[in-house]
Amino acid sequence: MERATIVDPVVLIRLPRVFQPGMSDLALYEATRGIWKIGPRRDDVRLALAINEGLVQEVYEISHWQLALTTPYATRTFEGIIAEGRWEFVGKVASEVFRDRYLGKSVREYFKRGAQNPIMYAGLTG
Repeated sequence: MERATIVDPVVLIRLPRVFQPGMSDLALYEATRGIWKIGPRRDDVRLALAINEGLVQEVYEISHWQLALTTPYATRTFEGIIAEGRWEFVGKVASEVFRDRYLGKSVREYFKRGAQNPIMYAGLTG
């Protein structure tokens, strides 16, 4: 499996509970975009990588982050979820340049063994 070399400011978002093989493009986008407990470094990234089993399933260009559940979801419900302190991004499938760079590649090396947090940053300087 080809490894991804991350050269852009990205957030890797693992989706182990919600990812399903063959899920629709919209469902994958909605699973990736929110809702997350994520700190202010979110504003330093321009791409979100949807990750399942260490592989990049899709690449999204982030337009902006906003408070969770600010916009409706068509494929997900969040009953019983407390959205306070959580965030979601608004974006679109990334351009081919970014998709060619990351899609289908392994990012396993970016996650420490046993790490539970679904959010990981890479490619940030400073």
